[in-house]
Amino acid sequence: MPIVSSSYNPPFLFKNGHFSTIYAGIWRKIADFEQKRERIDLPDGDFLDLDWSFSNSPYRKVAILIHGLEGNAQRAYIAGSAKQLNQNRFDVCAINLRTCSGEQNRLFRSYHSGATEDLDAVIQHILSSKNYSEIFLKGFSLGGNLTLKYLGEDRIIPKEIKAAMAVSVPCSLYSSCQELLKSKNTPYAIRFKKNLVGKLKEKQKFFPEKITDTDIKNVITLKDFDDVYTSRAHGFKDALDYYEKCSCLQFLPNIKTPALILNAANDSFLGPECFPHEEAKTNSQLYLEVSKYGGHVGYYGSKNITYNEKRVIKFFNEVQ
Repeated sequence: MPIVSSSYNPPFLFKNGHFSTIYAGIWRKIADFEQKRERIDLPDGDFLDLDWSFSNSPYRKVAILIHGLEGNAQRAYIAGSAKQLNQNRFDVCAINLRTCSGEQNRLFRSYHSGATEDLDAVIQHILSSKNYSEIFLKGFSLGGNLTLKYLGEDRIIPKEIKAAMAVSVPCSLYSSCQELLKSKNTPYAIRFKKNLVGKLKEKQKFFPEKITDTDIKNVITLKDFDDVYTSRAHGFKDALDYYEKCSCLQFLPNIKTPALILNAANDSFLGPECFPHEEAKTNSQLYLEVSKYGGHVGYYGSKNITYNEKRVIKFFNEVQ
């Protein structure tokens, strides 16, 4: 235990994983929602932009949201989750990872699936400058991997952190990479690659000695991007070394904070190693819910409230 049975059963169209993924990523909109930006400086001289939204409750609890690859705090899956959390007595701090807030970051490095030092910096900022007695974490895709890795690493977790939820998590980055390289995911891979190469070209303007035109031409697949840039910029030997060291799968047995993983069986981004059944069975604090449907960060729900947005409220309230 604890393997959690899933009750998610969407309308017919949304039982198709690709339709669910595309609808949530492109067509879904969140109305009547406002955020207030705060910039914090990081220990290495870089910065992060945090987008805050607030409840009308006197309760001093905050949820930190972490987006996925090439996402930001304005994406519907972040804004929708923040809005529901606000309506259920949680303030929300939505992180824009480095380069994702609309402004180039200062350093050659950027963000990646294992950069838990940035999440820790946000947590320490909140603990030192805000008045919250309870902190909750919710990460999506890359942000979910980052969240779980943070909780399972060899560190003292602040007592204020009460629970976490991770949605559509590539628990094995290599397994997920293999899936993304398959033809079924070509449209997604093309979209990700376009955005990443665009950022690489912008980065080249500031660091021409570190990124050559040949490097950029060599980026044919997402793995190539991790070989050419992610690994070099963040101290890994190559893409495979990055995947091995940053996959949260190896850290799951060490998690001592209640954490729920919600992954869909029809998520085309996730390979077999991304469903950690054995780890959940042997860790009483790790909950795994594998829904039959949902796609990748999809989970369509009525009244524009997704299943994962309802599920996180239930889980956070259960573990308090």
